[in-house]
Amino acid sequence: MRIIGGKCKGRRVTAPKSIKSRPTTDFAKEGLFNILCNMTSIEGKNVLDLFAGIGSISFEFSSRNAASVLSLDQQIKAVKFINTTAKKFSLNVTSKKYDVFKFLSLKENPSYDIIFADPPYNHKKVSTLPDLIFNSSLLIDNGILIIEHGSENSFDSHPNLIDKRTYSRVHFSFFKHLNQ
Repeated sequence: MRIIGGKCKGRRVTAPKSIKSRPTTDFAKEGLFNILCNMTSIEGKNVLDLFAGIGSISFEFSSRNAASVLSLDQQIKAVKFINTTAKKFSLNVTSKKYDVFKFLSLKENPSYDIIFADPPYNHKKVSTLPDLIFNSSLLIDNGILIIEHGSENSFDSHPNLIDKRTYSRVHFSFFKHLNQ
């Protein structure tokens, strides 16, 4: 895997095989960040990366000058890998071990400009993510939520869906937290 944009463009990231993850392909990442950069500026934004895996998306955001990136994953090996790599590349990424659904239920969380979620495609609660996030204070007004998912999930009827894209077997659904 490599970082495809920003100050660390071209840097290779090689995760240990002991970390169970499905990193977003470079092709899909490039599409994702092209779309996202047309929607908003990443520079100076606070980002939350849920189900971070090896940190591929977190590193992209930080490389593109996000103000801060918090990465959450349930695997301690992944958390340690992300923190070590972020330090090595001088990226402002902090990773913590957390069950994402427990984190989403906390009342004392800060708010973020952008939230990216890449849950296991077969996770039984994938379809609940948009409502859990929009019903919390995690995403600022006009903030963007992106969910990476497989073809078995569709968010077409969600009122906050603003765009969707497909790159081979990778699907991205884009949502906006609109002022009510």
